[in-house]
Amino acid sequence: MNNTLTNNVLDNIDLRHLGEQLQQARNKRNMTQESAAKVINAARTTMVAIEKGERRLKATELIKLARAYGISVSDFVRERPVVQPFKVKFRKAYRQNEVRKSEIESVVQEWEKFCQNYLELEEIINAPLPQNYPREYEVSGMPIERTAEAIAVEERQRLGLGDGPIPLLRDTLEQSVGLRIFYLKMPSKYSEVYTYDEKLGGCMAINANHPEERRLWSLAHGYLHFLAHRRKSVVGLIEGQYKRMPESERLAEAFPKYFLMPTSGLLKRFNDMCRENKNQKFTPTNLFTLAHYYGVSVEALTYRLEEMELLPSGTWERLRDRGLKVRKVQEELGFKAIPQRIDITPVHYQHLAIEALGQGIITEGRFADFLNVDRLEARHIANILRGHNKTFESNLV
Repeated sequence: MNNTLTNNVLDNIDLRHLGEQLQQARNKRNMTQESAAKVINAARTTMVAIEKGERRLKATELIKLARAYGISVSDFVRERPVVQPFKVKFRKAYRQNEVRKSEIESVVQEWEKFCQNYLELEEIINAPLPQNYPREYEVSGMPIERTAEAIAVEERQRLGLGDGPIPLLRDTLEQSVGLRIFYLKMPSKYSEVYTYDEKLGGCMAINANHPEERRLWSLAHGYLHFLAHRRKSVVGLIEGQYKRMPESERLAEAFPKYFLMPTSGLLKRFNDMCRENKNQKFTPTNLFTLAHYYGVSVEALTYRLEEMELLPSGTWERLRDRGLKVRKVQEELGFKAIPQRIDITPVHYQHLAIEALGQGIITEGRFADFLNVDRLEARHIANILRGHNKTFESNLV
C-alpha cells in the first residue's frame, strides 16, 4: 500500500478505533509505549495521544508501527468489528514456570484473529451465526457426578441427539448451538481453550495435533464450560491430578463421559454384546468395538464401564501393565482410524468467505488471509467450496 493511498485512508479513519487497534497490537508484542514511540522517532507522550485517538498518524508512521507489530497495514485501515482481546487464565495450581504461558499465547492470538475475522465475514455478508444457547446451568455446590450426568442428559434431549454416538460433535456444536470452533496446533499438553465474548458468543480452539478421540473429548469438556461457566475463560490441560482441580474443572472432566457415552445407550449396547457371545461375557474384542462405536479412546470407555460396575475395577491398569498396544489391536481387528476433521476453520466460516469472494466483496488475497493459507491453496479450497455450493443448489431445484 503506497503512502498516498494510506494518507487518503487515514484522513477519513476513526482515530479512536485505530488507536485501540494499535494499543492491542502493541500489547500483544509486549512492547511498551516508549519502545513503540522510538519506532516512529517520537516521544512516549505522542504514542499515548495516538492510542487515545487524539493525534493523527502519518502514513510512514503507521507503516513503521505495523512492521514492528508484525501486522499488515491493511489490517489497521480497513473497517472491521472491534473485539476485546481474549483473556484466558491458568489455574492457580500452576506456577508460572510450569505453565510456560508463552507456549499458548501465540495460539490465543491466532484464535482471536480468526474469531474477529468470523465476525467481519458475518457483517460483510449480513449472515450472523444463529445462536441456540441454553440457559447457563446453575452448578454451584452441586454434587459433581450427578450434576454432570444431569446436564449431559438435558443437553442431549435439547439437541435431539438420542442416546447413541455423536460422530459430528464439532458440526453439532457449531450449527445447532452456534459456537465458534477452530482447530489450531498447540503443544501436546493443551487440549482446548474456551472464552466468551459479548459480540462473538462462545468460542473454542481445539488442539489440532491430538487424535480425533481426544478432540471429541476436548470439545465436550469445553462445551461444559460454556454451559456452566459461560463467562469464565479457560485453558484446558491434560493431566492426572484430579483431586487438585477446582470444582469447575472436575465438573468439566466428568461431563464428557456422560455426554459422549450416555448411560442408557451404553448399558443397552453392552448387554446386547454379551447376549451375542456364546459364553454371555463381554470380551476384549467387544471393548475395542464399543470404543470405536462411540468414537472414544479404549481407556476412556474402560474407565466408564468400570464406574458402571460392568467391568471389574482396575481393568484398564491390568491391560496397560500387560503391555496392551491399542493401535496394533485396532489394526488387527480391522478398525480404521476415526476420520479426522482437518479444517482449521468452521464450515459456516468457509462458506461465508467463499460467498464474499464470489460476490467480489473481498479479493483472492483477502480470502487466503481469512483461511490462513497461501493463494495457491486458497484457489484450490475455493474450487472445492464452489463445487459443494453448486451441488447443494442443484439438489434444491
